[in-house]
Amino acid sequence: MEELDQVRLNFSPTTLNALNIIIGLIMFGVALDLKLADFKIALSRPRAFLIGVVCQFLLLPAMAFLMAKLVAPSPSIALGMLMVAACPGGNISNFTTNFAKGSTALSVCMTAVSTTAAIFMTPFNVTFWGGLDPETAAVIDGFALDPFDVFLTVMIVLGIPLGLGLFTSEKFPNLAAKLRKPFKVGSLVFFFALVVIAFASNFEHFLSFIGIIFLPVAALNAAAFALGYGASRLFKLSQKESRAVAIEIGIQNSGLGLVLTFAHFDALGGMAAVAAWWGIWHIISGLSLGYYWSRREPDVGKSGSNDGEPPADATPDVAPA
Repeated sequence: MEELDQVRLNFSPTTLNALNIIIGLIMFGVALDLKLADFKIALSRPRAFLIGVVCQFLLLPAMAFLMAKLVAPSPSIALGMLMVAACPGGNISNFTTNFAKGSTALSVCMTAVSTTAAIFMTPFNVTFWGGLDPETAAVIDGFALDPFDVFLTVMIVLGIPLGLGLFTSEKFPNLAAKLRKPFKVGSLVFFFALVVIAFASNFEHFLSFIGIIFLPVAALNAAAFALGYGASRLFKLSQKESRAVAIEIGIQNSGLGLVLTFAHFDALGGMAAVAAWWGIWHIISGLSLGYYWSRREPDVGKSGSNDGEPPADATPDVAPA
């Protein structure tokens, strides 16, 4: 384990710059699906929205911390678990929610708001929870991690593209409609290509890592889905809302985790491996769960309405991402 914590993955500056750009393009594409009205919709259904936000930024990082203590991996793997848990929902969560017959509108709203909140909450959660354990705190101190520097990175990678995409969607709706599909398809294709390149460039390291990181990643991912769904059902959300919250909590923006690991932790082996493998695993697990739910119709709400879905005229220009 100590040897693992000393590994630095091999990524060229060109690859790292390309990853930053691609993550920015993905977030710009996500924002093209948004309107300011979507944030109003989230506020109009505060219970579902607040449950999702509390799970995303409070309960999931706490769960990752406890699980890291229980599994007792190396400090770099523990920090990798905390990093992905501190990231907002991933961009494929909207598509997966739609596939799972969940509330797509709620999913889109949660992605937008959690991505915005992540500008502040991701640096806070990484430094707060990482600082509670002496071993992970030593790694953070060793890299002289400055929360403000992490904030700036998140702002550049998430905040600016999100703002530009939202501006385009509001002011130039016809242009946004034309750009949506190319950005969704193109950015994801390039992202997966970079992940493949990352694995190819560090294939020997990943072979040695996979047996160590597979269980912690799978366990944390399963716990995240269970947290989102369990909390939603506990507070009597509809099936469609519960599915949306569960998928949003279980699918994280692991690309952001990679960017932060490269930018502030010198591509530390365990951290980068967890973030990279999470990016692959949450697609497998998310689509598997989505397929299971897609074959089971959501329960009809007591009111006989759309089971937690806002009225059609309340969701202008909302499309699955």
